[in-house]
Amino acid sequence: MKVNCHALFWTVKAFLPQMKANNHGHIVTVASVLGLFSTPCVEDYCASKFAAVGFHESMAHELLAEEVDGVKTTLVCCKIRDEVEMILPPLDPQYCVEQAMNAILIDQPLVCIPRLTYLLTTLPFFLSILSFADYCLGNPTWSPTASWVSDKCMYPFIDTMKNREAPLPITVE
Repeated sequence: MKVNCHALFWTVKAFLPQMKANNHGHIVTVASVLGLFSTPCVEDYCASKFAAVGFHESMAHELLAEEVDGVKTTLVCCKIRDEVEMILPPLDPQYCVEQAMNAILIDQPLVCIPRLTYLLTTLPFFLSILSFADYCLGNPTWSPTASWVSDKCMYPFIDTMKNREAPLPITVE
């Protein structure tokens, strides 16, 4: 939470007042696709990235409400785990920076890297429709994410971590 969320608060607190005063600037929040949807076994990580996305959205709404039109915002959501490289190609850091820079130049509010992850931004809408339809058909306990593949996507990572040697204990003197 300190890195993925609290750091955003302190950084924005330091720079946003001057940006507002000058009515100029651009704030880029780097989150994760796991800030857009959740998956089991990484609840803490998902929570921190949901917080980053929520913070970003709230800040963008605040700028709109205050009619600060010279300060722009961009949310960058990238895939995070090597375990999904069977589905999504590995990310090149240079490519990610170029995509973020292009988004800044054209005032693009959201960047999903790789592009296939844009589909995830529509997933909650479609899952809510399925959930409502299932509810109407008499199954009120249906979970919208219980039936899709991401429910087990973290299991290979967890197995890898379990098979690693235990870290050396840290002692504080």
